[in-house]
Amino acid sequence: MQRILVVDDDPQIRRVMRTALTGEGFEVADARSGGDALERLREERFDLVLLDVNMRGMDGMEVCRLVRSSSEVAIIMLTVRNSEADKIKALDAGADDYVTKPFSMPELMARIRAALRRVSGGAENLIGTVALPDMEINLGARRVVIRGNPVRLTPKEFDLLQYFLSNPNVPLSHGKLLQAVWGPDYGDEVEYLRVFVNQLRKKIEPNPSKPKYILTEPWHGYRFVVPSGKTGESSDNS
Repeated sequence: MQRILVVDDDPQIRRVMRTALTGEGFEVADARSGGDALERLREERFDLVLLDVNMRGMDGMEVCRLVRSSSEVAIIMLTVRNSEADKIKALDAGADDYVTKPFSMPELMARIRAALRRVSGGAENLIGTVALPDMEINLGARRVVIRGNPVRLTPKEFDLLQYFLSNPNVPLSHGKLLQAVWGPDYGDEVEYLRVFVNQLRKKIEPNPSKPKYILTEPWHGYRFVVPSGKTGESSDNS
């Protein structure tokens, strides 16, 4: 049984979420503060965290960053804010996804299923190392090194990069990328994908405003360019 931790300082919301998620077959625990959540995560194993952004004391963004610094647990942020800037903050803090309040339970369940798929295997279970002119990606260790410096990607950013690498030099539509990386319940969230691509470009591109790896295919999607004759791949069999 998969375990979910609900983090919210409103006891009524915690009760409602516990009832709804238990009815869907999950084992559910809750935490009333960021500090309480961090303590439970240190002591227990959870598959996913539903984390409210606007809590008294330590807010959800800070909790997310602290959790992500030491854990790959799936994180979905719950927020009343809907601006692009707030979405970027949540994703850059390490969230897999965000859901804007008010939301329906079917919508939330779709997001939970997609996030749990990442934890159980990701978009493409590749191994080995991909070497590009100024970047090395260890697929098994989920590690990126650029010009000798390690670069931290959030779990979902790495999933997106991994899918790009598995389909080099091929135009990929918005819908195909969303469904491959996030799951079949996605497909129309073009703005959502754009946020992740922009964040990934900032971390791996020498000049994010003039990308050389992740190119935009106008009105279609994106293409990951692997320079001809500049790529090396080795298998991790040890």
